[in-house]
Amino acid sequence: MKKIGIALVASTCLVVSLYSCTQSKAEKEEEHVVYPTTHPVRVDTTFNKEYVSQIRSVRNIEIRALEKGFLEQMYVDEGQNVHAGQLLFRIMPKLYQAEYLKAQAEVKAGEIEVQNVKILAEKQIVSPNELALAQAKLEKAKAEVALAKFHLSATEIRAPFDGVIDRIPLKLGSLVDEGELLTSLSDNSQMFAYFNVSEPEYLDYQNNATAQQNKDVKLLLANNQLLKYPGRVETVEGEFNSETGNIAFRARFPNPDRLLKNGQTGKIQMRVPLEKALVIPQKATYEVQDQKYAFVVDAHGVVHSRLIEISHMLPDVYVVSAGLSENDQVLLEGLQKVKDDEHVRTKLMDPKFILGNLRLKSE
Repeated sequence: MKKIGIALVASTCLVVSLYSCTQSKAEKEEEHVVYPTTHPVRVDTTFNKEYVSQIRSVRNIEIRALEKGFLEQMYVDEGQNVHAGQLLFRIMPKLYQAEYLKAQAEVKAGEIEVQNVKILAEKQIVSPNELALAQAKLEKAKAEVALAKFHLSATEIRAPFDGVIDRIPLKLGSLVDEGELLTSLSDNSQMFAYFNVSEPEYLDYQNNATAQQNKDVKLLLANNQLLKYPGRVETVEGEFNSETGNIAFRARFPNPDRLLKNGQTGKIQMRVPLEKALVIPQKATYEVQDQKYAFVVDAHGVVHSRLIEISHMLPDVYVVSAGLSENDQVLLEGLQKVKDDEHVRTKLMDPKFILGNLRLKSE
């Protein structure tokens, strides 16, 4: 028993000794760790701002009946491409044809009457007033012809421009009232994208010459794919929405593939310049409960956790709006190893070298 006790004590001492050696070695290694640091830098850069947009055809109109009657013919189908002047619908024209023929006959009768009265007036058989009355009746008959011709032409509905036919709510043989909707026609050769901009962003845009010169924008579609054709900001509306405080911008996009349709939605990506933005690498920050922090090293080599505010996120860097200055020294690596108020050894890295390997523009 005595021998066993001695052996047990010896083993315990050996374990404690090994643990102490290991701990001492780890502490020494920790003391020799050098953490790279850098300073935040002020740079001129840009970022992509996204705005929800409504997509509209450059021309989109409702096609309505001008006359009442039965829908006699339908020459197009829904979704069909049509050309300007192409016949789309015909409303039963027989009544208007009869009125047109009647008006033409009245014109001929009026012309004959004018000729006869003119002869009689020259022979002073009738007074000049009779001739003037006959001529007035002829002019009235001609006006009736023009009106009847218009009514007759209105029974044929033609496309006013090249476009795509939308839904046709009526069926062949339906009774059509005057002004009733027959379909809609969209010119999708080019598209408008409307998006709302806040008042501060609008003022920044108007006061920034670079922003106004670079009006090119991109369109992110509902499937998170970018339209392969860039657009361009064309105009800004004349007044702000009093309820939202926003003002609408309009961008024009080419649409040769006819991918875009009236009524679609998407997101406009507009490149916004940032002047003298304070930036740091993203890897120099960590997050706790949706808030961003950085470790700042003071003059004595002690790290302090500091809450920072991020205004913009670029691919590799953050734009800091509050919490840091250009004179601060922030930890680049080892953020998961160090603790608040811990003394560390650091090596200051040239911030221009660090940022030179990062992307400072949103893609």
